Amino acid sequence: MTKQSIFLVALLFLFSIDVSAQLLNKGNFMMGSTVGFSTADSKVTHSINNNKEEGEGPSSIQINFAPKVGYFIVDNFALGIGLDYTFSTVREPNTDRTNDSDLLFGPYARYYLPVGNDMSFFFEADFGFGTSSDQQYIGGDKQSINTNIFAVGAGPGFTILSTADIGIEALLKYNFARGQFETESGGITATTKTITNQFDFAIGIEFYFGGVRRIGG
Repeated sequence: MTKQSIFLVALLFLFSIDVSAQLLNKGNFMMGSTVGFSTADSKVTHSINNNKEEGEGPSSIQINFAPKVGYFIVDNFALGIGLDYTFSTVREPNTDRTNDSDLLFGPYARYYLPVGNDMSFFFEADFGFGTSSDQQYIGGDKQSINTNIFAVGAGPGFTILSTADIGIEALLKYNFARGQFETESGGITATTKTITNQFDFAIGIEFYFGGVRRIGG
C-alpha cells in the first residue's frame, strides 16, 4: 500500500468518526419533527356484595405531530422553538365519539451525548403554551370546550446520525400539563382545572444545516 493510499484511508477514517462532531457543532441548525401514535381500550368492573359486573370502558386513539427548529449555541447543545399538535378521539360506551385537539407553542432545549462515530444520546426539555378544543357532555348536553393549557415535558432520546446530515431518533418523554376551562349549565358557570401526567414515546427525523446551507452541500 502506497503512502498516498494510507493517507487516504486514514483521512476517511477520521472523517467517519467525526460525523456527530460536525452535525452537532456550534453555529449549526437542526430542523425536523417527531410523530407519535397510541391507542387504548379499557374495561370497567363494579363490585357490590361480592357480585362483579364487567363492562366496556372508554377507548381512545391519539396522534401527535411536533415540528421544531433549533440552533446550536455551543457544541452539542441546541435551543429552539417548536409546535406540538395532538389529536385524540375518545369513545365512551353507549355514547358518540368525542374529539379533542391540542395546539401548543413554545421553546425547547436539547443536549447531546455522542457515543461512537454516528450515534448519540440526548436529553430534551420543552415548555408549551396553547389551547385545547374538545367536546364534553355537560348536564346531558354536548358542549364544545376551549381550554387554556400550560405544559412542561422532559425525557431522554437516542439518535443515529449519517453523513447525509440526517438523524433518525426515538424519544421517551414525561409530560405535565395544566388546563383550565369554563362550562355553563342551567345558567350556572363553573370553572374546572385539570392536571395531566403522561409518558409518551415518539420517533422522528432531524435535518442538520450549517449556516444557511447543508453541511455536506
